[in-house]
Amino acid sequence: MTEATDQHIGTRVRIARTASGLTQVEMAGFLGRSEHWVQDIERGRLALDRYSVISSIADLTDVDVVWLLGQPYRLRGDGGSLAHAHIPALRTALRRAGLVLSGHPGLTPQGTPLATRDLHARTAAANRARQAADLPAVAVELPLLIEDLTTAIMTEGGRPRGEALRLMADAARTARMCLNQLGYPDLAWVAAEVAAGAATVLDDPLVRAAVAWDRCGALLHQGSLPEAVAVAEAALRDLEPLAAARTPEPQALSMRGALHLRAAVAFARGAGTSGDAWARVTEALTDADRLGPDWHDVEQQTVFGRGTVAVHAAEVGVEVEEPDTGLTKVPDADISSVPSKERRTHYEIDRARAFERMGRLPAAVATLKGAASSAPYYVYADPMSRALVSTLALKGVPSQASALSSLVRGMELAR
Repeated sequence: MTEATDQHIGTRVRIARTASGLTQVEMAGFLGRSEHWVQDIERGRLALDRYSVISSIADLTDVDVVWLLGQPYRLRGDGGSLAHAHIPALRTALRRAGLVLSGHPGLTPQGTPLATRDLHARTAAANRARQAADLPAVAVELPLLIEDLTTAIMTEGGRPRGEALRLMADAARTARMCLNQLGYPDLAWVAAEVAAGAATVLDDPLVRAAVAWDRCGALLHQGSLPEAVAVAEAALRDLEPLAAARTPEPQALSMRGALHLRAAVAFARGAGTSGDAWARVTEALTDADRLGPDWHDVEQQTVFGRGTVAVHAAEVGVEVEEPDTGLTKVPDADISSVPSKERRTHYEIDRARAFERMGRLPAAVATLKGAASSAPYYVYADPMSRALVSTLALKGVPSQASALSSLVRGMELAR
């Protein structure tokens, strides 16, 4: 048994369509689909498993993508309750950090300053938890870390304050990813703006570009595709003097490639054509090849490198309905060498989605089950992996019935 009727995305599509005054025939016409397709979506006989389609429905009916997806998913297993329990404290910490970074008067530190080396170690630990796809661990770590960094920014001067600002940008970017994945897009945007506030004070072009990359991530999650492209393009223009230098800094090339990948995903989801999307993947691959096969930018959190280009190509392929191209766009890519379980898990989710689009249903189930075995909460909380499981459950995969049942239970889709 899949999701209860009142929780199914199709019910929310019907509510949005009715509120916007559209008939099923009219919605079908705007989306280039049939009336029967709309009926099947609304009745739960078809699952929505592509951001490009979900974004089109959200734009048409003037609702939030995140509302259509039904986030946040308050999963009880695999640390879900623990992760969500720390959101109020994280919200408070981000709010105070934003006020301090904006120069708001009358605020006082909430604690005593800590040694910079301790703040470095804790920020690095939060990033490691992020790259390990351990969302509950990230949610537990961040509230007190951001509060302690705020205290350092308020009480330190000179180089220690600069280090605290740099660490705040890094921690806030980690928070943005975690909050997006947990289903709190508005708070994720607050985290991105806290990172932007720290970057503005630092006035470091690479930090500004990294923050733009995170802003794109927040915008993509909310379905704000033209805005995501605009932010990526502006950051690419600002970064170009560094990336195009005769001897460019590797970090500048890496960030340029990562921003091209953000634009590629935005184009694939509906901000442009499939040609636009593949062109940006090609640009990113050029930068990755210049950096060499062993380059993976964990320090800037993008983990940019050849393998990460392949990760994004897989998603682009699914979104533009060219799944086979997506899986072969980066030949000889070694995904296992990408030093981020979060990125590797993302790839496995999109590889499973590609298999489903190609009619390889047993492979789709097996691939997603493997990913869930390695990073359960990340997979169970991912909107597209949940949509994929709903699709597979509707179609039925007898040879993988046990694995599919396990995924349904883990995602708490059965009631």
